[in-house]
Amino acid sequence: MEPAAMERAAVEPTAMERLRAVCLALPEVDERVSHGEPTWFAGAGRRARVFVMLADHHHDDRLAFWCPAAAGAQEFLVAEEPELFFRPPYVGHRGWIGVRLDVPPVDWERVEDLVADAHALVTGGGAGQRA
Repeated sequence: MEPAAMERAAVEPTAMERLRAVCLALPEVDERVSHGEPTWFAGAGRRARVFVMLADHHHDDRLAFWCPAAAGAQEFLVAEEPELFFRPPYVGHRGWIGVRLDVPPVDWERVEDLVADAHALVTGGGAGQRA
């Protein structure tokens, strides 16, 4: 790796750090470990619900996150861009979408939109609304 690339890598946040920042920027969000992965919950107390889960150790070599998506979004995204989106195990049957973070370049604006929509879905805030 050339020196300029090494310097950028040392300064730029990792995909997990960026995902964490995106999630924690939303209202009433708490991060906890669930199933061995960093997981973000929206809402307070017993009403808190998972809206993003990092997926780094689920029997494959992908770095990704899983989140709930609006009806039909999973099928559309997987069909349109199968290199970036996938049907995750365990929750895919409920319409959740898997989003790869290890296929550069990551479109962080799109990630922010997907995370904001997932947050809105679990909190009843209406998809597409950011705080």
